[in-house]
Amino acid sequence: MQVSDILRLKGQALYTITPEDSLADAARLMADEDIGSLVVLSHGRVVGMLTFREVIQAVVRNGGQFGGASVYRVMDSGPLICTPATELDEVRRMMLSHHARYLPVIENRELVGVVSFHDVAKAVVDSQDFENGLLKAYIRDWPAEDGQSGPGVS
Repeated sequence: MQVSDILRLKGQALYTITPEDSLADAARLMADEDIGSLVVLSHGRVVGMLTFREVIQAVVRNGGQFGGASVYRVMDSGPLICTPATELDEVRRMMLSHHARYLPVIENRELVGVVSFHDVAKAVVDSQDFENGLLKAYIRDWPAEDGQSGPGVS
């Protein structure tokens, strides 16, 4: 399974912000849309990632206030990225080893989506459920030997 498979099922919703926007506006957008991340774009290019982690850390550093902080001051300016062709196993390894919850998906230097840890976990569970269903159907339809009706019949 590849990232493109997840994006196809997930849909096309993308939430972005610019580095110049205020942190308060970013937090408001994240709360309004019930999302955990925003891709930071400048002139159509990905320049960073802002997640609830960076927002909370900035607010705590500022005594519980947003102050006048801009997205640029708190964003992750070097986020991990992947492409639509990246294999799901590789995305899992990247997310686990770097404690990343969100990865921008880039194709031809353009943002085409974001995959979250939740998206990856859901894809894995759905895939395992499908395989389990196939295995159960195979076992149920096991060919009988010597007039017996399935595996384990004495």
